[in-house]
Amino acid sequence: MKLIDTHAHIDVAAFDADRNTVLEHCLHVGISHIVVPGIMAKTWNKQWEICASSPALYAAFGLHPVYLDQHSPDDIDKLAEYIKHRRPIAVGEIGLDFYCQTLDQSRQRTLFEEQLVVAANAALPVLLHVRKSHDAVLACLRKTTVTGGICHAFNGSQQQAHQYIDLGFKLGFGGMLSFERSHKLHRLAQQLPLEAIVLETDAPDMTGARHHGQRNSPEYLPEYLQALAKLRAEDINKVAAQTTANAEAVLDFSRTNT
Repeated sequence: MKLIDTHAHIDVAAFDADRNTVLEHCLHVGISHIVVPGIMAKTWNKQWEICASSPALYAAFGLHPVYLDQHSPDDIDKLAEYIKHRRPIAVGEIGLDFYCQTLDQSRQRTLFEEQLVVAANAALPVLLHVRKSHDAVLACLRKTTVTGGICHAFNGSQQQAHQYIDLGFKLGFGGMLSFERSHKLHRLAQQLPLEAIVLETDAPDMTGARHHGQRNSPEYLPEYLQALAKLRAEDINKVAAQTTANAEAVLDFSRTNT
């Protein structure tokens, strides 16, 4: 099986000691592509160098809303320049986080909208971070000409899911599917069209049930595939092929990290 992890922060320090070993194991279990989202401008250089070291890694650049206070006013210009001189696969991880009460929502929205403009101008898809803010994110998306993307760790309603789908987005599912208590996610995974779903890990966070309390890793993606196939009562090879095709439909893996 060929699998794609559409969201893994394998560039962070949690993987510095064994990153190459993890990547070797990923290839061994059929993971051919891993998308590495950016979170802040000061980490983009390290992220790019790591992605350039492996043909399996594909970088995206973005300014994560949770790190709002660490972003500078000129970071939007830096983002546009990075995209101009490199070949990222997407703009991300960007979005709105209304779960964190200490984050200024107006500043978040401005930052998000500015990054959507950058993405639209570069004709790149976006990787969305959305917590307690789906309606606000959807409203922002409707005002842009972005070319779709992925709503990472989707946990909204059926109605919101179909609004994203209508805007050209796929919906990311990962380790949370493997927990028995994830009833809402289970219903979404069962009822949404398979053509709208992509797999992700969000490593090193959001670890699945089998590795609960440990570092999440892209090498665990086959476990999350298995959970999805079981929930849908569908052949695992069919689910693998379709989720991979879905990722390839919104992300241009012909781009190279050079």
